[in-house]
Amino acid sequence: MTIARTRVENGGLILFLAAITVALTLVVSSFIGALLWALLAALLFQPLYQRLLTRWPGRRNTAAAVTLLIITVAVVIPGVVIASLVVDQAAGVYGQMRSGQVNFAAYFQQMHDALPRRIQRLLDGSGYDTFDQVQARVTQIVSNSVSTIAQQAFTIGANAAAFLLAFGVGLYVTFFLLRDGDRIGPAVVRALPLRQDIAKRLADKFNAVVRATIKGSGLVALAQGALGAVTFWIVGLPAALLWGMLMAIAALLPAVGPAIIWAPVAVYLLATGAIWQAAVVVGAGVMVIGLADNILRPILVGRDSGIPDWMVLVTTLGGINLVGLSGIVVGPLAGALFLTGWQILTEERTAPGDAVSDDRATD
Repeated sequence: MTIARTRVENGGLILFLAAITVALTLVVSSFIGALLWALLAALLFQPLYQRLLTRWPGRRNTAAAVTLLIITVAVVIPGVVIASLVVDQAAGVYGQMRSGQVNFAAYFQQMHDALPRRIQRLLDGSGYDTFDQVQARVTQIVSNSVSTIAQQAFTIGANAAAFLLAFGVGLYVTFFLLRDGDRIGPAVVRALPLRQDIAKRLADKFNAVVRATIKGSGLVALAQGALGAVTFWIVGLPAALLWGMLMAIAALLPAVGPAIIWAPVAVYLLATGAIWQAAVVVGAGVMVIGLADNILRPILVGRDSGIPDWMVLVTTLGGINLVGLSGIVVGPLAGALFLTGWQILTEERTAPGDAVSDDRATD
């Protein structure tokens, strides 16, 4: 009777925890993005907080406040300024597209007509029935990218109060996660209904992926986007900052990279007779932007997240499609924990103890 009662009580506790977890998620759903980025910021800047705490022993509030101030000055304010400039350029290009001043289809047709006849015939007969379909598809992709940025800007402007509220909540939560993160993290690991070695291994993978994604992929992508924006500004391309931001987004995707932005620009410049501009774009793309990843990533990360490139590509695209910008982290994180979980299960099933048990069962 006691054993049965204990099972019922444990089952009831699990159901209660599941229900209250779902309820809490629904309650804070409006701030999920802010809470996620607060968690990421706290994880990323925890070493800085610990260094300040070493300088000021026992003054946890002061160390957390100074760390938050550094985050605001070094990351938040420059990010807001750059985002506002990008949004302004995107809104300008979007307005010109709607008025007909900017016509990507015409630019694409101009580039096509400047190519040699043999290449034109190859393009016309490859993959699509007609060149018009290729032109329409590429035009749609570029236009959608610009339109999405502009529309996001309009949405933020229309809901400025909600955006500021979520932003304030994120900073507020970041303070407490910085101050109490060294206590909250181990407590969460101990509370997981998993064996402690497995829980710790999953937590370590979580930290490694966050570090690799934010410090590695994120910062390297921003550096490549900045180099691309400077290159486009040098050659006189309009809305250079906007195309640099698109290059930074493309740099997050393995097997795609920033070349998907600068290579078509170089081809267009070459086809339209802008020889030196095309040479500058190609030279910067290959020698500067392309090498930035190989130079910066080992310095910033030191090791990768252990996820295959194809999974990083798929999970990043899927994450962005599911939850927006936060998918840059959420997607690869889900993929890494998926692989780690199955790897742990495989190791548990093939442990030496299991092999001995199987041999005895056979005998």
